[in-house]
Amino acid sequence: MKKPDKRVKHVPQRSCVGCRQVLPKRSLTRIVRTAEGLKIDPTGKLAGRGAYLHNQRSCWERGIKGALAHALKTELTDSDRVLLQSYMQSLPEDTVEQAGQES
Repeated sequence: MKKPDKRVKHVPQRSCVGCRQVLPKRSLTRIVRTAEGLKIDPTGKLAGRGAYLHNQRSCWERGIKGALAHALKTELTDSDRVLLQSYMQSLPEDTVEQAGQES
C-alpha cells in the first residue's frame, strides 16, 4: 500500500516595501493604517490596510521616504513619521552581509 504524502504547511509570504524582497510573513514587521493613524502591529492581526518592512534600518528609511505611504495609500503625517522613526531607532544597524543582499 502507498503511504499518504505528508502535508507541507503553507507559510504566508509578504513583500518588504523597502527592498521588495519576498519573505515569510512572520519575519517582517507589519504597519497598519487605522482611523487613528499608523500603528505598528507586532501580532499581524489588527484590522486595517497593512504593509510590511524588514527589521533593517535601510528598509525603514526607504519606507518612510515614500514606499510605505504608497503601499498604505495614505500620506504620512508628522506624528506617523515620529512613531516610525522612533521604532526604527530601536532596530539594529544593517550588517554588511544584509546590505549586500539588496539589489
